Amino acid sequence: MSTEAHTVHIGTLTSGVTVGQLAHGLMMLTWTPNPVPYEQAFETIKAGIDNLPPGVKMFLNSGEFYANDFGPANLDLLAAFYEKYPDYADKTFLSVKGGLAPGKLAPDSSPENLRRSVDDINKHLKGLKKLDLFESARVDPKVPIEEAIKTLAELVEEGKFDYIGLSECSAKTLRKANAVHPIAAVEIEVSPWSYEEETKKVIATAKDLGVAVVAYSPLGQGFLTGKIKSRADLDKNDHRLAFERFFEENIKHNVKIVEELTKMAERKGITPAQLCLAWVRYLGSHVIPIPGSSHKSRVLENLASVNVTLSQDELSEIHAILKQHQVHGDRYPGAKANSLAWG
Repeated sequence: MSTEAHTVHIGTLTSGVTVGQLAHGLMMLTWTPNPVPYEQAFETIKAGIDNLPPGVKMFLNSGEFYANDFGPANLDLLAAFYEKYPDYADKTFLSVKGGLAPGKLAPDSSPENLRRSVDDINKHLKGLKKLDLFESARVDPKVPIEEAIKTLAELVEEGKFDYIGLSECSAKTLRKANAVHPIAAVEIEVSPWSYEEETKKVIATAKDLGVAVVAYSPLGQGFLTGKIKSRADLDKNDHRLAFERFFEENIKHNVKIVEELTKMAERKGITPAQLCLAWVRYLGSHVIPIPGSSHKSRVLENLASVNVTLSQDELSEIHAILKQHQVHGDRYPGAKANSLAWG
């Protein structure tokens, strides 16, 4: 595959930026029972950037609330990174999710809170890196999406950031938002065990509108790598223990998906992670998988997945595996399932 095939254009045809078709999710560097030491995090981030061709930016995905206390730890880490490596500011495309009520995992798209969120993000970045893309982390049911986008468009006009993004929105909401102001990217969960009907609709709608799809948790929050066989493989404070898919009885079923995908990966001489990332990438030239990683070696393994090709027969085989072994458990814990998805 050519270098061009490994990239995605974000923005309009006349104004935009070219990013690699594999991004780097930064959440687990700080939102984890054991936050990653800065030097290790820096080397991990650099590894991805250094392996892209000139002129292609690494898409970095951060969040205003990526910390155990929902604080700015991730942004502070990024500020320290750019302070130590200022040349990397122009080599990265920084997306930050925000727009939640302070200290809570609840959306608040009021004009006051969106402005507070954007200003807070920029404050923690200390002018060391321009906020390229601001994503509303969730759709606020209390504020019409058209009004929320108008507020964000005003902030773009003020130079607070360059591109508007959405997260966990439905195809219908994406169309409504894009009618007010061009949406550059929409972030949704996409993986072999998260490919719902609405997922397919969002991917199709985004392609129609010229919007990039940022596919988070493309490795099923680590489960599809084959490293997790039971709940005992997770730290006692790991947030995944609250997710139904990681309940022991569901793990016993869901691991069958991993076993079948692993067999296929071994035949191709690649890792299960590389197979899953390639599958997500094959869903569209506008789809950008964003696996998270805290180790340089893992980043390099993930990046190598852009060179994996899948034949139509292989894609059909994966489809058959997923049809035979449908995932057990909701994407989000209990009552949160409906409130956190498809706004």
